Amino acid sequence: MPREFDLQVINERIEALLRHVHANRPSEDISLIRKAWEFCVKHHFGQLRASGEPYIIHPLEVAEVLAEMKMDATAIAAGLLHDAVEDTPATSEEIQAEFGDQVAHIVEGVTKIDKIQFANREDRQAENVRKMLLAMVSDVRVVLIKLADRLHNMRTLEHLKPERQEAIARETLDIYAPLAHRLGMGKVRGELEDLAFRYTDPVSYEQVSAAVESRRTEGEQFLHGVEDTLVEQLRENNIQARVEWRIKRVYSIFQKQERSKVSFDQVYDFLAVRIITEDVAACYAVFGLIHSFWRPVPGRIKDFIAIPRANRYQSLHTTVMGASGHQFEVQIRTEEMHRIAEEGIAAHWKYKAGDAVVTSRDEERLNWIRQLVEWQKEMTDPNEFLSSLKMDLYPDEVYTFTPKGKVVVVPADGTPIDFAYTIHTEVGHTCVGAKVNGRMVPLRTKLRTGDIVEIVTQKDHRPSRDWLTFVKSPRARNKIKHWLNEDQRRRAVEIGRKLLEREARRFKVPMSQIDDQDLSRIAGEYGVATAADLLATLGSGKHSAHQILNKLSPGYANQGDTELPEPKGPGTVESAMSDAVRKLHLTGSDSLQVEGQNDLLVYRARCCNPIRGEEIIGYVTRGKGVAVHARSCSNVQNLLYESDRRIAVEWGRVGDQQAGRPQRYPVKITVSCDDRAGMLKELTAVISDDNTNIKGVDIRQDENGEAIVEFVVEAEDLRHLNKMVLGLRRVGGVRAVHRTQKL
Repeated sequence: MPREFDLQVINERIEALLRHVHANRPSEDISLIRKAWEFCVKHHFGQLRASGEPYIIHPLEVAEVLAEMKMDATAIAAGLLHDAVEDTPATSEEIQAEFGDQVAHIVEGVTKIDKIQFANREDRQAENVRKMLLAMVSDVRVVLIKLADRLHNMRTLEHLKPERQEAIARETLDIYAPLAHRLGMGKVRGELEDLAFRYTDPVSYEQVSAAVESRRTEGEQFLHGVEDTLVEQLRENNIQARVEWRIKRVYSIFQKQERSKVSFDQVYDFLAVRIITEDVAACYAVFGLIHSFWRPVPGRIKDFIAIPRANRYQSLHTTVMGASGHQFEVQIRTEEMHRIAEEGIAAHWKYKAGDAVVTSRDEERLNWIRQLVEWQKEMTDPNEFLSSLKMDLYPDEVYTFTPKGKVVVVPADGTPIDFAYTIHTEVGHTCVGAKVNGRMVPLRTKLRTGDIVEIVTQKDHRPSRDWLTFVKSPRARNKIKHWLNEDQRRRAVEIGRKLLEREARRFKVPMSQIDDQDLSRIAGEYGVATAADLLATLGSGKHSAHQILNKLSPGYANQGDTELPEPKGPGTVESAMSDAVRKLHLTGSDSLQVEGQNDLLVYRARCCNPIRGEEIIGYVTRGKGVAVHARSCSNVQNLLYESDRRIAVEWGRVGDQQAGRPQRYPVKITVSCDDRAGMLKELTAVISDDNTNIKGVDIRQDENGEAIVEFVVEAEDLRHLNKMVLGLRRVGGVRAVHRTQKL
C-alpha cells in the first residue's frame, strides 16, 4: 500500500469527488459513493498497477471522469466497484447485497468474461463487447463506465509492454472511440483517438504532431484575431453568443490526410472557430453574418441542424477564407447542441430517485444499439460480429429521401439495396429495382445526398448472394446473410432427408419406422439439438446417412460392418470442405499451414498479399485448397457469411523454413513525393541499405504535379516492411507512404 502521505492525498481526492458530485446533483445521496470507496479500498488493499501506484488510484480516476460527465451516485459507485468482481475475491452476490440491484447490474455489465475458455483472442473480445452491449440496452451507464475505464487505461498505457500497448490501443480505435462517437461523446472520443494513435502508428503520430506544433503559434495568433473580430461583430448586431476556437486534433488530421490523400497544408479545417448561441434562429443569423464578413469556400457548407447526424449531433458548418489567405472552419450551434456534441448521451441521461428518465431523443440515440443487439443474435461467428460492429459504429452518412420526403440515412457509397433494408427487411428482400430521381438505375448504384429513391418490389422475390459484394450498411448485410444462411439450411435439411431415404431404400428399411422423434432422440450424439439440425448436418456432408441409419435401425447394422461409399449427385451440397481438402498436398508456401494439419494446399490470396506478422484467416476454396487472406482484407467481409468455409491458419515457425536466406514476400509500396532531381536515388538508397531486393519500379505524375513512385520490394515480415516505410517517410519531400496490397 502507499505511504501515509499518499493515503492522505488520495483521501483528499475522494472528498473533492464527493463535493463535485454534490455540486452537480445537490439532492444526490453521496453516502453510496463513500460506502463504495470504503469497499474498494478494502478489497483492492495491497494491489499495485503496472505503473507501481496503488490500484485504488484507477477506480478513483474512473469515478472522477464519471463525475465530470455529471453522472449520478449509482453510476459513480459502480465505477468505483467496476473491477471488484474481476480482480478481487468479491462476488456479484456480495455487491448486490451491499449496494442493491442497480449497482450490481451495472458492475456485472462492465465485468469482463474471464472464467470462460475461448479458442482465440477475437472470440474473447467479441463476447466481452456483446456482453457490454446487451447490458447497455437496459442501462447506458454500463458503457459510460466502460469508456471512463478505457480512458484512464489509455492515459497510463506507457507502463505496459509494447505488444500489450498496441493491442489495447488498436481495440480502442476499433471499438471504444467509435462507440463514444456513436453516442455523441465528442470530447471522450477525441482523447481516446489521440492516445491510441500514439501507439498504433508512432511514426505518423510524431510526424503529424511535429507539423501541428510548427504551426501552433501562428494558428493561435490568427484565431485570437478572428475571435476579437467575431465578438465585435456579434455585439454590433445585438446577437448573444460566445466564441471558442480550437486546433484540430492530431488523429483527426491524420484521418483527413489518409482519407482525402492530401498533405498537411491542405487540411483546411486545421483551424476552427465555434460560436455558441442562445437559440436556433440566432444560429442562422450568425451563419449569414459570417458569410457577409468572410468569403465561404464552395462545397464546404453543411447544415446538421436541419438534418442531424445519426448520433444526434447538430451544428452549422462552413469553411471561410480569411484576409491573410488562411482557411478556417466555423461551427455554429446552441448551448444545448454544444452539450450534446461534447457529452452525447451523458448530457441527456438523467436519474431521479434511482429511476432512469429517458427522453424521446435518448430513445432515438439508443435505437441503433437495440437494432445491433437484435442483429447479433443472428451471428454465431465472433469475427463477423466484430466486423459488423466496426462498420456500424463509425458510418459516413448520405442523406436520401423517399418520394414522400422522409429522410433515409444510408452509409457513404450506399446503394438502393441499403435504402430498401433501412425502410424494412421485407422491402429489402423483395427489391427488384430502384428509381433514383425518377430514373431506373442498377441496384449497385451509389446514392448521393439529396437523391429521391423509390424501391420497386416483387412478391416472392428473394435476396441475391451478389448483393453482398456491394451493400454497405451492416443492417442490409446481416439481413441478407441471415436469409442466405436460412435458405442454405433449408436446402441442407431437404438434401439430408433425401439422402437418408435413399440409404433406407438401399437396405430395405421402411421409412415409416423412422420419424422426426427418432431423429431427435439420437441428435445429441452428433452434437445437435433437433431432428432438423441432424438432417442439416447430413445434407451438408458432416455425417453420412449410413452412420445415422445404423443408429436408427439395429438390424441394418448387422448387414455389414464396412461403410459403403456415399454417392454424390449433382444436386447435393458439397461434402465438408475441410475433408475434401485433406486429400491435397502442400505444394505452395512453406511458411503457411492449417492449424493441426500438414497436408493441405495453402496459398496467399492475391487480393491482399499477406506477409508474415500480419493477422491472417483461411478460406477453403473449391478445388484450389485454402486461400489465406489478411484479416484486414476487404474481401474477408464478403466471405464471412459462409462460416463453414473458414479455417484457422497460422504462419509456420521461422525455424521451419529452409536453411539460409529467410523467405521473402513481394510487396508493393506507393510513395507520393516532390518531383525533384535525386528523389528516386534517395528512395532506392533507403530500401537498398536494408539489403532489400527491389523487383520493380514505376513512376508517374498525379494531377497536382507530384510524383507517384511504386516499388515492388521483397519483405521478410511486417516488421521489416514497417522499417522500410519509416525510412521512406523520413526522406525530404515525401508526402505519404502506404502499402498497396494487391500486386
